[in-house]
Amino acid sequence: MAAVFREKTEMAPDAHADVPPLKGRRVAFLGKLGGVTRREAQQLVRQQGGTPVEKPAQDADLIVIGADELPLSDAEDLLGEPIRQAAAEGRIEIIGETQLWQRLGLMESESNVRRLYTPAMLADLLQVSVATIRRWHRRGLIVPAREVRRLPYFDFQEVATARRLAQLLGAGVSPAAIEKKLAELSRFVPEVERPLAQLSVIVEGRQLLLRQGEGLIEPGGQMRFDFEAFEEPPAAAKADGRGGQTLSFEQYLAEQTPPPTKEELLETAAQLEDESRLEEAAEMYRVVLTAGGPNPEVCFQLAELLYRLDDLAGARERYYMAIELDENYVEARANLGCVLAELGQSELAISAFQGALKYHRGFPDVHFHLARTLDELGRRDEAEVHWREFLDLAPDSPWAQEAENRIGGV
Repeated sequence: MAAVFREKTEMAPDAHADVPPLKGRRVAFLGKLGGVTRREAQQLVRQQGGTPVEKPAQDADLIVIGADELPLSDAEDLLGEPIRQAAAEGRIEIIGETQLWQRLGLMESESNVRRLYTPAMLADLLQVSVATIRRWHRRGLIVPAREVRRLPYFDFQEVATARRLAQLLGAGVSPAAIEKKLAELSRFVPEVERPLAQLSVIVEGRQLLLRQGEGLIEPGGQMRFDFEAFEEPPAAAKADGRGGQTLSFEQYLAEQTPPPTKEELLETAAQLEDESRLEEAAEMYRVVLTAGGPNPEVCFQLAELLYRLDDLAGARERYYMAIELDENYVEARANLGCVLAELGQSELAISAFQGALKYHRGFPDVHFHLARTLDELGRRDEAEVHWREFLDLAPDSPWAQEAENRIGGV
């Protein structure tokens, strides 16, 4: 079935450069769209010269599969036999939603960030912590569609992947267990780098099921994984039968032969964070900075941890340090503004937000927080400018309703 789909990422060149990319195409959408409503998608089709149709089997020559549906190669039930036959004969082209936005140029320019999610938006959408989103990002479980000055933006496909991860976390599966089982899945399909995103992996309670063909199978039979068998005690608890004893970092470093690399220290810090041992994780990040010297990304991660530990003053200083090391670090500037606002330093917070916008005008989160801060100071007219700019950039954000209420005076 996979051979039926055309994996082209660009339209054939037109004779005229200004011809809309969908001119003359009859476009139908199947399944749930990932980041826009069906009406908005149809409006975009019209703007690009195409015609939206509701009966794909009879009327369409381009069918778009929603980003929240199965991967293209597993979409037989969604498509139906007439469409599959038409695709095999070349009468219909079938692509994914993300491919459509790429063709239309909606995922390339900074002015179209509205189609993507920042880490904070994705966290709010899935009801998980921003730290969790960042951890998935660092470990490669979700991959940004683009980055602007160290700020990752995630597209619709990654939202679907993140939802599956959130399901597993909600069922009580540890991050380490998730990664271990995904690594195990990769051994069955070595050509696939990211099975959760690229394969039809179904989450069922605490299990991962890999769909192959018409069943949930592997060469040796049905593929069902029980995470309970793979849960492991914290690393410190396993070593030498110490139980719950915690090593000092001097002991930890002394026992490593040869001395741990920076990458190994960062991995240990991430594991401690996964186990909610936040103070120890923060101390390990300090060890990384001591051993490897100043680093903006490590300073940022340490600031995030200090904020979660309610050490706002410490977080503030680490955000400042990250910016001193990399003035383009817009997410550090944005988070610094949020911390300053919580500390009651509103004017400094406004300056931090304005500094972030100087480097990345299209950062929706900053417009949101700047508008809120201005509102709280009674500067309604200035706030409204940023509320509106936020809604223009991120109309489908989980925060959009608050912005609309603020503009309406609710």
